[in-house]
Amino acid sequence: MTGAALKQLSPEFDRLYAAGGRPSIAPEKLLRALLLQVLYSRRSERLLMEEMDYNLLFRWFVGLEMDDAVWDVTVFTKNRERPIAGEVAQKFFAAVVGQAREAGLLSDEHFTVDGTLLEAWANRRSFVEKKDPPQRGTGARGRKLLRDTHESKTDGEARLFRRSQAAEARPSYLGHVITENRNGLVVAACVTQSSTRAEALAMLPQVSDGRRRITLGADKLPFDLRNPS
Repeated sequence: MTGAALKQLSPEFDRLYAAGGRPSIAPEKLLRALLLQVLYSRRSERLLMEEMDYNLLFRWFVGLEMDDAVWDVTVFTKNRERPIAGEVAQKFFAAVVGQAREAGLLSDEHFTVDGTLLEAWANRRSFVEKKDPPQRGTGARGRKLLRDTHESKTDGEARLFRRSQAAEARPSYLGHVITENRNGLVVAACVTQSSTRAEALAMLPQVSDGRRRITLGADKLPFDLRNPS
């Protein structure tokens, strides 16, 4: 499935990379390595590179020979930014969803939306006061919240967030997914900064053209689907 999706994205890779200059990491290998990092929950590129040095299955999937040198972690991180800027990950996801659609595995009528807390690669102790906090906060009636006055030194976009009053606030993001109900496959996904806002409506155009009626199940939605404004 990965090979078929990467073959479909080959023209996108050609537009991202110049014909001249020093050779960089092949984008197909880069994306395969990033996929391993996500599927096996490796918390950093450094850990991923260390494991790829001795894990033959990782080498096989990425396309490295047994005696090929593993990339330096700084080179890998720098090369990673190019496909991210070109939205290659989103296009790769869309290509895989297209494979499921061609195989008749997706429902086009019934969907479910849900969200999950994604722990950031940052520590609570990395949060320090901002040098120039805003005059008006993002809380109710302009009240300043912690995210308005403090930020992480290692991950500036991460926010301290807790899902309930009893839970501990952690540096995190929110992941939002829409799954179809026939086989439970994810058909739309996005990651946002932690907040109480749901992103279901923003993702609906990815699964519906608006010309037919669909059903959308959720555990709790802070808005009226009939009047999203």
